Amino acid sequence: MASTLDMSKQELVALAERRLEAGVSDGAWSLPEKLALTCRILFDGGHDSGLAGQITGRSGNGSTYYTQRLGHGFDEITPSNLIEVNEDLEVVAGEGIPNPANRFHTWIYRARPEINCIIHTHPPHVSALSMLEVPMNVSHMDTSPLYDDCAFLEKWPGVPVGNEEGEIISAALGDKRAILLAHHGQLVVGKSVEEACMLALLMEKAARLQLLAMAAGTIKPLPPALANEAHDWVSTDKRDRVTFAYYARRALRAHADCLG
Repeated sequence: MASTLDMSKQELVALAERRLEAGVSDGAWSLPEKLALTCRILFDGGHDSGLAGQITGRSGNGSTYYTQRLGHGFDEITPSNLIEVNEDLEVVAGEGIPNPANRFHTWIYRARPEINCIIHTHPPHVSALSMLEVPMNVSHMDTSPLYDDCAFLEKWPGVPVGNEEGEIISAALGDKRAILLAHHGQLVVGKSVEEACMLALLMEKAARLQLLAMAAGTIKPLPPALANEAHDWVSTDKRDRVTFAYYARRALRAHADCLG
């Protein structure tokens, strides 16, 4: 006999969260492996734009982070060709040099000590939306993790290689997990690589949906209470991990060389 059919929604949510907590492991991938997998996942998701995008993951000592070396596309990243750099973008481990645009990552890490991964890319739909100088309009259940969690920088400060751009972008991001950068692209942050990866994929999906909806009519808003509920329901560490694992399996099937 069924025993849950008279339970309230709150009780069912709590039950589902307990099952998720007990049933999903943390996985066995190292930080460099997760970064390499994320690069392949994002490449397959349309986030490749030559050498424009960056991914960084804070290392264990807190003052350095891993990133891809300049000259390698997302489809070429493996754990062995990542480099470790300090806040001045000096290489402390590995061979090669970082993208000079990584400088604004340092400013975000300094402002947000809880953040362990930053992803910045120029996918096509995000880039197209950024050209309109309008903020992200989150109005679909699937993209609800971005609801009231996506900032907007409406004026392009130029190529982000100076400290000024780092200050501007980190200030505009504030305490949000994502930001749409006008005439530029997207940036997401996460306490884990898995969280940042999922948010980056959602940014491009949300931009694509917004452009499609804008072409058809006027976007209708989500009810705030329900949107916040959906945001919190999806935005959990275990959900990020189980979803990341799915995309990682896909990436490993498509990119046999990913983990070396």
